[in-house]
Amino acid sequence: MRRRNANGEGTITRRRDGRWEARATQADGKRKCFYGATRHEVDDKLLAARHAQKRGLPIADDRASVGEFLTQWLEAARPSLRSRTWERYAELVRLHVAPVIGRTPLARLSPQQLQRLYARKLSDGLSPTTVHHVHAVVHRALAQAERWGAVARNVASLVDAPRIATHEMATLNEQEVRRLAAALEGHPLEAVFVLAFTTGMRLGEILGLRWRDVEREGEIHLRTTIERDGDEVIFVEPKTKGSRRRILLTTHASAALRRHRVRQAQVRLAAGPAWIDHDLVFSNAIGGPLPESTLRVAYRAALAGAGLPRIRFHDLRHTAATIALGRGVHPKVVSEMLGHSRTAITLDLYSHVTPTMQREAVSAMEAALGGR
Repeated sequence: MRRRNANGEGTITRRRDGRWEARATQADGKRKCFYGATRHEVDDKLLAARHAQKRGLPIADDRASVGEFLTQWLEAARPSLRSRTWERYAELVRLHVAPVIGRTPLARLSPQQLQRLYARKLSDGLSPTTVHHVHAVVHRALAQAERWGAVARNVASLVDAPRIATHEMATLNEQEVRRLAAALEGHPLEAVFVLAFTTGMRLGEILGLRWRDVEREGEIHLRTTIERDGDEVIFVEPKTKGSRRRILLTTHASAALRRHRVRQAQVRLAAGPAWIDHDLVFSNAIGGPLPESTLRVAYRAALAGAGLPRIRFHDLRHTAATIALGRGVHPKVVSEMLGHSRTAITLDLYSHVTPTMQREAVSAMEAALGGR
């Protein structure tokens, strides 16, 4: 039993073993076969293969192993991913997926095998967050396999991944922030820390800031962030539209930036012809990107000097958001300040501030109704 499609579109045949087989001719003249339990299944695979050819994508091999397919998928996905993201995907596949299920035929991969993979990794001591990321990569890859017609369904959709572990958020209160600000006066990197706890900017956003992005009216037009590709530092656009934003500066932050610019001019003069002008606000001794290691050492010393608990640099971002919300700033405004894509993300992250906001709402309602 055979059904022919239009010329070059392939054929579908019923095999003696009861399965259905579809054959298509690739651009290089080689034949590609797809198998399934029903005619509809192989017809879908054939259609997906033709769509992949039209878009210049590779046609997945129906007989490929999980490891072979993941290698193919990573190469196909590389142009559409940030280098840092691609490297992380490749690392998760190489270290955690391929050694366990890499030899399994892709078409025979089952939800139970994925569930056992996750359970094994958890028992080996891998954190639930990392196993969750493994699941996300496998799910994304199998979604592509389904679109390419290499599998009938994405079995990762049938598996529950471990929940990402939540860590208790550490923040500084208003009094502690004032102590840190006082301890930083005159510090060469004062402006870095002031921007962090007054604007909530991310570390990569601060280190990628250029002077042309600092407006005279006391605001920053955030258009660049820094990422690391191995030993190389690259400047990229922020990931989302919300991350590309304008940030108003406090007078304290504006003054810190002005003092920093004066200090940087002195450093530039001392460097002479060795200076490389990247227009960076925060640079090393010759104008290049400031190493994160240098910043983190200075940050830990600043906390110790102010007698404050040792918290992560990223917690200064949480500090800015917590203080703003606690002071009654609307969550929508705080969300825009932080560059979140949705206000719901802000409210979910900083739910610990909600009781304070609710008390203020009750006080406002009592005042409106003439209460005390």
